[in-house]
Amino acid sequence: MTLSGFLIFCGVYALATFSPGPAVAAIIARTLAVGLRRTAPFILGIVTGDLVWFALVALGLAALAQAFQPLFLAIKYAGVAYLLYLAWKLWTAPATAPSEAPEARGEGWKLYLGGLALTMGNAKVMVFFVSILPLVVDLDTLTPLLAVEIGVTMMAILSVAMWTYALAAARARRFIQSPGAMRLVNRGTGAVMAGAAVAVAARG
Repeated sequence: MTLSGFLIFCGVYALATFSPGPAVAAIIARTLAVGLRRTAPFILGIVTGDLVWFALVALGLAALAQAFQPLFLAIKYAGVAYLLYLAWKLWTAPATAPSEAPEARGEGWKLYLGGLALTMGNAKVMVFFVSILPLVVDLDTLTPLLAVEIGVTMMAILSVAMWTYALAAARARRFIQSPGAMRLVNRGTGAVMAGAAVAVAARG
């Protein structure tokens, strides 16, 4: 992989990750409703999902993934169902002033798996790697070290993108003080989360 090829990959990947989509909408909605701490596992799940898709493509398993399309379709709709569940929880949440409440038992793992399912169920991520990676690296000669370097770079770029949106939402959240305003936020973010679920379901 040449330096220019690596920079091209980083630039295109950054544009893709910073572009608003279902994952970004879900993160903003989640942060506005419950704060940064209880959004972190969801972001980690999204990052893990991208790494899994990258590994599948780098190992030449993209065709295998296509062969098991029903499995990934099931994962996709599991992610959609969880997003709809989160949307319902936000819509019906009590109209109390925002607070950084501790996570409920097991909530972190559920959120992590929700973020993972959201990404794994999105075949567009696989298509991105299938179309971009061969342009910048010869997959037949991809070494484990180079794969790790690309993976670490991806983690850094995607984490920065997701946390940028989460921090912006957390900053806006500080201005929400009244129960009435919190009710509007709960229902607005619930609607956004449901919209993200619909967008994921509608994608091929």
